[in-house]
Amino acid sequence: MLASILYVITDLKVGGVPLHLYHMARAMRERGHEVAVVSLSPETPVGKTLEGDGVEVENCGGRGGFDFRVVFRLGHIIKRRRPDVVHALLFHANVASRWAARLAGFPRERVLCEIQTVEVERRWHLVVDRFTHRGCRLTIGNSPSVIEHLASTAHIPRDRLRLVRGGIDADRIRSAAPADRSTIAVADDDKMILWVGRLDPVKGLDNLIGAFSRLPQELRARLVLVGDGPQRPILVEQVARLGVADRVLMLGSRKDVPSLLKATNVFAFPSRTEGLPNALLEAMAAGCPIVTTDVPGCRDLIDNEDTGLMVPYGDISALHDALRRLLTDTKLARALGTNARRAIEEHWPIERTYQKYARVYEEVFGA
Repeated sequence: MLASILYVITDLKVGGVPLHLYHMARAMRERGHEVAVVSLSPETPVGKTLEGDGVEVENCGGRGGFDFRVVFRLGHIIKRRRPDVVHALLFHANVASRWAARLAGFPRERVLCEIQTVEVERRWHLVVDRFTHRGCRLTIGNSPSVIEHLASTAHIPRDRLRLVRGGIDADRIRSAAPADRSTIAVADDDKMILWVGRLDPVKGLDNLIGAFSRLPQELRARLVLVGDGPQRPILVEQVARLGVADRVLMLGSRKDVPSLLKATNVFAFPSRTEGLPNALLEAMAAGCPIVTTDVPGCRDLIDNEDTGLMVPYGDISALHDALRRLLTDTKLARALGTNARRAIEEHWPIERTYQKYARVYEEVFGA
């Protein structure tokens, strides 16, 4: 059953959820669905990429999380387009879509909301979700940890929750050639530790830099951070204060992440919480030896001592020990990387994710 799907997202900045939406919109269009995207915020990079691929994008021009004008603008868009399904992603888009659908006279039974993180910082989000979730048919979570958190903490009834496990196009990672290390000032005999994501406090980068600073100089380790975000000035100051500025590289946003993954010795991901981190999926697909934290989202992907090493969040000594262990034990590192790649191929193919989304759309549109 083919449908017209209107995706609604808080913003289309470069990041995990916007990129997930980008790939999903393309995949659904290839299946024959009619697809359009609405961003609550002004035009941003992923939106331009979608338009370049022929996906129509509108924006509501929102100027912040409490710009309630976006609800009325979104309502007009829904009323004008009359899609078969409205699928919202991220907290603000979810709340706006629930209210906008009501204003537009659009049936809530055909509104889907999606959450892709276990929220631990802005717990008021969970309170709002608790009292507004009935404005949509289902709330989708991309990992068992997200579903459990929404049920136990936001108190959303389980019959109104739906798990659609995330996935990855492993072929895209597998086919990438290793990056030329000399282009990022890392020597062939250096030990490279890579992190990819948004420079945000929830990512635990202060802990990673602290653990890295304890590694002995004779290991010739280099820490490479890929991404940008609000924490950058604070991290630059920490790197200088710890005296490791000559060994920490902050590359900003890059388009060659698969190649960098293929060139690294260890992938480190010390987050405080996640939903189902795309960066970790990509590192596993590349066969990287991984060190991560035993927190929601990460523990959905990694089995300790099998597909990676897990340490408690905030335990800098344990993080240091795990990094050093993988940098010095090449046999263990190779085994963990091989197991991680195999787990991705067996359990996390992106095609399975898209098939599940398509079935949910059929269920909702059919109702």
